[in-house]
Amino acid sequence: MKSNELVEIVVGALEDIKARDITVIEVEEMTALFDCMIIASGDSNRQTNALANHVQEKVKASGRKIYGIEGAQTGEWLLVDLGDVIVHIMLPSVREHYNLEALWAAGRSAKEKQLHDQ
Repeated sequence: MKSNELVEIVVGALEDIKARDITVIEVEEMTALFDCMIIASGDSNRQTNALANHVQEKVKASGRKIYGIEGAQTGEWLLVDLGDVIVHIMLPSVREHYNLEALWAAGRSAKEKQLHDQ
């Protein structure tokens, strides 16, 4: 199963429990650690935990491995490590504060500029 198939499974699982603002960012050219990052928001700590649990269930059912989960104690920001795919599930205020989309977009822009200058 390729990363694209795993992304589809994760996005489907997030949609099942009404995650908001699901964003998929391909980062394989910026880091060797993982290929893709998925960011989603939940309306409450309870929903973020439910989203992370549902993602884990769907990924396990597909035969893939879950390498770890962080943040379940507070539910403000959960990270689900699926190897090639990293899933961030956040409360909207936490997501706005850390703004991972802008952080990774800045890295992508710098990489594009570097390639252009060569």
